[in-house]
Amino acid sequence: MKNVSKAIIIATALMLVGRAFAQGLPTAQPETVDVSPERLSRIRAVLQKEVDADRMPGAVVMIARRGQLIYSDAIGFQDKAAGKPMTKDAIFRIYSMTKPFASVGAMMLVEEGKIQLNDPVSKFLPELAKMEVLVTDKDGKTGREPAKRQITIHDLFRHTAGLTYGEFSAIPEIKAAYAEANILTQPSRLITPEQFTAGIAKAPLVREPGTAFEYSLAVDVLGRVVEAVSGQRLSVFLNERLFQPLKMPDTGFKVPEASWNRIAEPLSKNPLTGEPTEQLLDVKIDPSNDLGGAGSVSTAADYLRFCQMMLNGGMLDGHRYLSPTTVKLMTSDHLGNRPASPLTPGGLLMGVEGYTFGLGFMVRQGPGLAGVPGSEGEYMWAGYGGTFFWIDPKEQLTVVYMAQTPGAIRPFYRRMIKALVAQAIGPLVVP
Repeated sequence: MKNVSKAIIIATALMLVGRAFAQGLPTAQPETVDVSPERLSRIRAVLQKEVDADRMPGAVVMIARRGQLIYSDAIGFQDKAAGKPMTKDAIFRIYSMTKPFASVGAMMLVEEGKIQLNDPVSKFLPELAKMEVLVTDKDGKTGREPAKRQITIHDLFRHTAGLTYGEFSAIPEIKAAYAEANILTQPSRLITPEQFTAGIAKAPLVREPGTAFEYSLAVDVLGRVVEAVSGQRLSVFLNERLFQPLKMPDTGFKVPEASWNRIAEPLSKNPLTGEPTEQLLDVKIDPSNDLGGAGSVSTAADYLRFCQMMLNGGMLDGHRYLSPTTVKLMTSDHLGNRPASPLTPGGLLMGVEGYTFGLGFMVRQGPGLAGVPGSEGEYMWAGYGGTFFWIDPKEQLTVVYMAQTPGAIRPFYRRMIKALVAQAIGPLVVP
């Protein structure tokens, strides 16, 4: 019986690793890096139940520990309506998981002395020199007044610029202003970068720059800064400086026609409401405006390489992208005692507390408080379409979870995959 159990575990481990999808990332059996293959197999079992219950179409999960790929699996459907099974090389709309790319690109320019965090954004985008803030008087009437200080590059990284997302704002005046300026996420891909910047300048800020964390279009504006400084489209800059050298062939701001058959699609109906699923970004077209905050696509394998580079202190396969000091700066607390409005970073992403924000990443503040397992100093972010990643330096762990599950169910799946990965970590033999 013991031999049979051992054979099952070995077979499971071999299935979990599969071939080296993560472009040159070395593979290893989970038990060699103190991860239980038997417990890892719970990931497929749990996600398959979600697929069978018609709550999600499918997912791709990849895990690396100590620099080695130990889990690689595709569950469910790439396109359930078409009956197409999920594959490990499926391409996903990663929405806000674009933000770490744009943030790394901007920090490359900081390292080159071309940008400083304390620079006013108007140094590179003069249209944003005289922003106005929406204010409400004692009678409830709204108006505008000049901002007390300019937005800085630092504000863009950490979402303290006073910007917001118009489609998610509860303030009617803001929703209307963003719609009028054509800077809602879907239409803003179809205008020019110049029109986007002009739209940001025209709409009011929701609060004074530097005063509070509010998740927003700030990194889209940071992408405009990268373009202004580099003289290149954001997609070209990131492709030359990050995607190509990192061997991320399926990452970019559109999917080439030859790969259209690999695009992952959501369920036709929202599993919580039963209503038709909203239309996701059309990633078959070449956007006029490369959105640094929401516009790219990727695969699990590609994104895992990016995560491993960050975990390695900015280096992978002998090529350095950032210095370790820059990575440390990016993954430190940059909010301090600033309040968050309307949600904290952790509340926004997973419905839990215990996280702050760095330069492009949400950062865990301690081992407790948050209602999910994790280590102090781990950092992460996710995408509107259902994708999620985290990097845990203490555990030497990188995890990429790719799914197309837009809507209110996303925090549930993020908490779920965090727990499923954490429960598999630990020595298989008691010392």
